[in-house]
Amino acid sequence: MQPQTTAHAPDNPWLEAPLRHVRSWWHMLHVGSVVLVLALSPGSYTKAFRQRTAQHIYTSTWQVMPWFTALTALLSLVLIRIVVVTALSYGLSQYALQMVVRVLVLELIPLSAALFVALRAGLAFNAGAMGMATQPAVAQKTLDLNHLRDHLTPRVLADAFAVLALAMLSSVVILVLAYLTVYGLSPWGLPGFTRTVGQVFDLPVSLGFILKTLFFSLAVSVVPMAASLEAAQHRITDTIQPGAVRLFLVLFLLEATSLVVKYV
Repeated sequence: MQPQTTAHAPDNPWLEAPLRHVRSWWHMLHVGSVVLVLALSPGSYTKAFRQRTAQHIYTSTWQVMPWFTALTALLSLVLIRIVVVTALSYGLSQYALQMVVRVLVLELIPLSAALFVALRAGLAFNAGAMGMATQPAVAQKTLDLNHLRDHLTPRVLADAFAVLALAMLSSVVILVLAYLTVYGLSPWGLPGFTRTVGQVFDLPVSLGFILKTLFFSLAVSVVPMAASLEAAQHRITDTIQPGAVRLFLVLFLLEATSLVVKYV
């Protein structure tokens, strides 16, 4: 007599993909929370941890800051000139400087810095996370806290710092270029310039700018790392950089939320 076999219902294809995406997002939030806790824990800051963090900051920020700032300044100078000339032709010169500050400094520069660091961070995390694939903890789908604290958390801190540093420095450079384009080398335009910039950067806008840049830095540093760890754990091989689509979605949602809060 042959043993009876229990028939299992096939997986529902309509639920499999949504559940997989939910698990993937939960994995990202979980890993990001663990890394942020490790980054905020005083016990993590050993001598070796500080040395790795400083090394990653040098690689991700100081090595690329000169040419990134130069490229940003060149492109911004072209846009500033276009905006100023267009405003003058329509008799709206009084709004040219405000438009430059709102479009470039508040919107484009933080997003450009985030996308630039995201490209470098994604490649670095993809290479570093694959080294965990041979570890027993990864094979059991658990997190290796020692590896996260000693190797990945310094990269998270360095990438978050890179977004903040590049965005802030580029914003200052663009403000200087905007002044030179509108007023030239004359110092007599400083009162009007500072008054216009102050009208744009009031307290709510300043807080929103800081928070948006901070959230950009967290997204850029956490999402590629979590996606690369997930790809290493599940042996996922894909031609697309792990977490690229998810990171673009997070950045888009942050930017859209910022625009809605400011202008709606």
